[in-house]
Amino acid sequence: MNKTELVASMSEKSKLSKKDAEKALNAFIESVGDALVQGERIQLVGFGTFEVRERAERKGRNPQTKEEIIIPASKAPVFKVGKGLKDMVNQ
Repeated sequence: MNKTELVASMSEKSKLSKKDAEKALNAFIESVGDALVQGERIQLVGFGTFEVRERAERKGRNPQTKEEIIIPASKAPVFKVGKGLKDMVNQ
């Protein structure tokens, strides 16, 4: 499912226009992104949790040259699935 299909599904289920459903989806995505940038954690009970995890600097290897390289530390957004969503998928 791509974004257009998701907007159409949201529109149908919520009885909103596609334009309003797209605005709602864009607002959700922007709000989650802003919160993660600020280091906050978003917990949606029954759905899951969005958070940022720190990745330490580590050694890697260039597969073409076999040369060792240092991969710098970074932050990675992570989604942890909640029990309700996991149960829904496994029915």
